[in-house]
Amino acid sequence: MNTMNENYVVKIVRNVLMLPLLLCSTSVLANDPWESTNMRVYQFNKLLDGWFLRPVAVAYNNGVPMIVRQGVGNFFSNIDDVNVLANNVLQLKLQDAVTDSGRLLINSTVGVVGIIDVASSVGLGKNEEDFGQTFGRWGIGAGPYVVLPFFGPSSVRDSFGLVLDTLFNPIQYHKDESTRHTLVALGLLDDRASVLTMENLISGDEYLFVREAYLQQREYLVNDGVYTDDFDDY
Repeated sequence: MNTMNENYVVKIVRNVLMLPLLLCSTSVLANDPWESTNMRVYQFNKLLDGWFLRPVAVAYNNGVPMIVRQGVGNFFSNIDDVNVLANNVLQLKLQDAVTDSGRLLINSTVGVVGIIDVASSVGLGKNEEDFGQTFGRWGIGAGPYVVLPFFGPSSVRDSFGLVLDTLFNPIQYHKDESTRHTLVALGLLDDRASVLTMENLISGDEYLFVREAYLQQREYLVNDGVYTDDFDDY
């Protein structure tokens, strides 16, 4: 995504939730040549989350009414639909692109800049696409697994995709720097707070669990839900 991208805990939990066929076994052959460095970065991210982001997210959940938090989440989901639309066009998923266009138009206007998700209520469901998926769609392999500081689990392919996802985020072009930074921070906080109740899904060796969950989920998304346990390309 972008500088509002989900931190590593958010990614982990959503990877698990979005992949019903997830194998929790560590027998999957992952391409992780930088494992030693990745583990150190993973521990850094975990420490940062534990000392700062998670406590703030807990306070946010406890202090802000659910209806307000829902509106904040809808607002950032609407912004993300710009990126989703671009990637559906690039992948030639024209029917999905039409849906994305409808979501953007309806939620940005009737939905008050996306605060209210009117589009979903009329049957225009949200799609999940990004540039990492687009690269994969056109045959670019994921490459080695990598854990990015602050951003968490990724791959060489998805890291390059992240740069383009950033460029397609409208918030990055807001002229007022203070507003831009506030929106970035609020988006990250909302993402982290939204998964607080789901953290117990992570089990066993955390590093291996996260790695396998991430790689399998990304393969699942690139293949549009067609699951395969062959990770030789990684």
